[in-house]
Formats: sequence, structure tokens, C-alpha cells
Amino acid sequence: MIAWSDMTQDVLAHITSFLPFPDIYRFGAVCKNWRSVSKLRWHPPAPELPWMVLEEDSETKKRKFYSLSEAKHYSIEIPELQGRYICGSSYGWLFAVDINITGILINPFTRECYELPLFPSYNEKSNVTTLLEKVPSDYIDGPRGYTFEEMQTLIVFKAILSHDPRDTSDFTAMILFGEINTPAFWRPGDSSWTVVDGPKYRMEDVLYFKGNFYVISAMNVLHVVGFEPEPKLTEVGPQIGKGGCPEQRYLMDFNGNMLFIERYCEDVEGLTSTVGFNVIEPNLEENCLYEWFDIDDYAMFLGRNSSIIVNSSHVAKCKKNGIYFTDLIDGFSERCQDVGIFDMTDKKISTFYSVKVFPPRIGSPIWLTPILW
Repeated sequence: MIAWSDMTQDVLAHITSFLPFPDIYRFGAVCKNWRSVSKLRWHPPAPELPWMVLEEDSETKKRKFYSLSEAKHYSIEIPELQGRYICGSSYGWLFAVDINITGILINPFTRECYELPLFPSYNEKSNVTTLLEKVPSDYIDGPRGYTFEEMQTLIVFKAILSHDPRDTSDFTAMILFGEINTPAFWRPGDSSWTVVDGPKYRMEDVLYFKGNFYVISAMNVLHVVGFEPEPKLTEVGPQIGKGGCPEQRYLMDFNGNMLFIERYCEDVEGLTSTVGFNVIEPNLEENCLYEWFDIDDYAMFLGRNSSIIVNSSHVAKCKKNGIYFTDLIDGFSERCQDVGIFDMTDKKISTFYSVKVFPPRIGSPIWLTPILW
């Protein structure tokens, strides 16, 4: 009988195809032979639920993560993220802002990284967006008296990618920044962000869908981003929404269908708490709307990340027909208090994470799909 340590590489590699990536590392710790197989990367890790990116440990400076599949916390030393505020995730990459209002785009597990230029500033008095070549003094003593530390957490509301940088260097990063979440984009090789001209009211989410970027406003108006001859927003499709006053609006690519999601909240004992969601499909060709009452075996993961969908039949412990959400905190806050799962079948909300484990922190947890190779 063959000893476990002497099993052939093809058999061991086949075993790793059933393991999520934390278990692949544990697999590699068994013995020298298993460790060598774990580094071959013949198979991608088994699918798992998204992770939550949490705060930096104040003492060790390690970044905290929470694995939803394992219900377990990890503290990982990632020097590139020390002192940085996480403002978005997309394709397994994180956008992080430093105290100098510049940033990086990084895969936290492979440590692949892109340096990002200074994020654009905005003139609040005239409400006209301007790009500056160096960190301006009004970041410190501007009309609202923002400090660098405050601007670090407030300058970028959301950040997404058009494509996975592992697959192509021809990708575009799009952010919503400033007082009204103005769109701006950057491509590898650019020395600065390019601001997209558009209406001077608040934007709430951005989506890359079938070759175009789309932005949804707080007025329930959908815009497409045009790049030529000058970057600008153009209204498309019907006005979206059911006529209520949602706390937050999201856009999602749901298996080739664009979805618009409204998140409703109420004040409960002085805290903003989520009470429900509406899911709507805007049909741009027919200029009409379709309301969705379920998403079958799928689950949505909404927050400051690029919205994620997971097929519950492929991933253990995933609640089908559910919307997983994280809170809506901007900047500094004592703790996370509004995380949960909205069941689209019975319209009830349950928890997946105890808010008591959150120490004081900055910003909201962000969903991340770990990608190693």
C-alpha cells in the first residue's frame, strides 16, 4: 500500500482541485511532496464564498479578512496595504488609498500591484471638477476643512475594473469620487485620472457591462460613459426605480442581464438598518422595466465592491435567492452594524456575521473574491 506522502503528483493535484485556497496551503504543509504539488497550480482552487476585507490590526499592522465559507478570520501581512484605506474591489483586486491621496491596485494574495496617480480633487465652491498635478493645500484647509486622513477615506466612493489585469494590460479603472461621486478613469500608462463630464448631481454606482461603463444616479437616471471625442455621460433607457427613496442604488451584471437594485433602510434605535431590496431589470432596447422577485439558486453580494453573484449549487453554505450586504458607512465609524442576508423568498433578514466582533475601524467591509492564479 502506497503511503500518503508517496502518492503520485497527478493524484495529489486532482485532490487539490476540490480544495478552496486556504486548504491548499494546509495541504502543502503536510509534507515535502505535498508542498511541491501545492505549488504546481494545475487546477484552480475550488469555488468558495467571497471574503470580507476588514480593517488593519492597529498593533501588528496586518490586514484582517473574514472567510464566509469557513466562518474564520485571517490576519495577513501585506506591507503594501499598511496605512491604506480600501475603497473598492474588482476581479479579486483591491483599490487602496494612502494618506497622500494616491493609491494602488493590488491582488492581496499574489501581491501583483499597479501604482495609481494622485486621485482628482474637486472645487466645492464652484462644484466644478479639476485635476491637480500635486497634492493641493485645500485638502488640508478646504471649504469643509478636510484633513489628509479624512480625505483618504472620503475621496473615492467606489472603484471598479473593466477587465481582470491578469488577463490583459488593456483595462480601464473607473472611480466615483468627490462630493457627488463624479466618474473618472485611468488606464495603464496614464499619468493622471481623466474626469468624465456629466450632470452635477450624485452618482451611486458604476458597472462595466457588455463593453461599456454605466453609472446610476440618485435621480434614478442611468447614464452610459462615452470616451470620444470627449469623456461624458449620456442618459440611456427609461428612468429606473419604483418611486420610493432607497438608501443606496446598485448596478449588477447578472449572467448577461443588467440589474438595478434598490436598498431600503430605516432608523432603528438611532442606527440605519436595512429592511429590504427591490431588483429591477432595465431593458435598454425596449425602453421598459421588469421587476425580479427571485434569483433562483443564486446569491448577490452587494457593497463597495463590484457586485458579485454566486451559484449556490456550486458553493457550499451559500444561501440561494439571497442578497448578502455590508453596511453603508463612509469614513470613520465606531463599528459595523448593518450586515446581513435578505431572503428574496420570505423578505426576511438574517445575519451571517456578528457585529460584536468588529473593533473600532474605518469604513465598510468590502467583498472580495480571492484569486491566486
